[in-house]
Amino acid sequence: MAFGFGRKKDEEPASKEGWFGRLRAGLAKTRENFLGKLGAALARRPRLEAETAEELEEALYAADLGPLTVEKVLGKLRKGEGGKGGPARRLRSLLREMLAHPAVPPPAKPSAPAEGEPLVIFMVGVNGAGKTTTAGKLAARYAAQGRRVMLAAADTFRAGAGEQIAVWAERAGCELIRLQEGADPSAVVFDALQAAKARGADVLLADTAGRLHTKKNLMEELKKVRRVAERLVPGAPHEVLLVLDATTGQNALAQVREFGAALGVTGLVLTKLDGSAKGGVVVGAAHESGIPVRYVGVGEGVEDLLDFDAEAFIAALFGEEEGEPAP
Repeated sequence: MAFGFGRKKDEEPASKEGWFGRLRAGLAKTRENFLGKLGAALARRPRLEAETAEELEEALYAADLGPLTVEKVLGKLRKGEGGKGGPARRLRSLLREMLAHPAVPPPAKPSAPAEGEPLVIFMVGVNGAGKTTTAGKLAARYAAQGRRVMLAAADTFRAGAGEQIAVWAERAGCELIRLQEGADPSAVVFDALQAAKARGADVLLADTAGRLHTKKNLMEELKKVRRVAERLVPGAPHEVLLVLDATTGQNALAQVREFGAALGVTGLVLTKLDGSAKGGVVVGAAHESGIPVRYVGVGEGVEDLLDFDAEAFIAALFGEEEGEPAP
């Protein structure tokens, strides 16, 4: 590319096959927005002068890294941190550091199930973030590994949620535990856990509610579901994955704070990166919360739910090829 972010390449890879190719293609809109603003600033002033810093700040905010992360990155750049080289190379290094060393320690860590017990994973987040789709993709992934997987349709308040997860259950070839629409979510999880234990399931994925149509508080309802799981399976849920829509930008950071504080979230899933010009929210969400990003979604297919890799993410954000060093 023109401003020292890597060799000049077509913006889209020749093929979307391969893990890194899908990641790079999924970040195309964010990369175009981010590098366009960043390159314009550094083309005129390759050193970090006052005016350059202002334009860098604008580029970082436009990518939705979040205020805490932006201020920390700029502060480190002004102090000359980030290794050798110009601002672009140092910025890349610092963003990688933000992902590797968050501002706070992780609030919770995934636990392993006891011998003979199923791995219990809760999918949480607001409606529209992609919880059900992500649950279905994870179910398909675990099933492809030869594990016996069950899905719990505990999002009983959203119209059509049951039908949607039923499609995914059939697609993944796994069992589905489902009650009538409007049923108590904790009852669904109770039945699903009993069935998982009785049938020797290896993994139980619970798709939970993102909004309630009653006077009940969502977080209190989710805490109740968690308590039910803990009573039936010691240590459950072993994972609580918060699913975030990357296109919502700063709203995603607010959701991390709310769900993280209430439910002991162990990992983040950022969906719809391919439709967002603000994929920098991945960096901000992980750095500000301390909760690691586990997966990113870059398309509709099962293969488009990717394991998160910080180094590869930063490389794709800066338009580099896989394994290409920063200049």
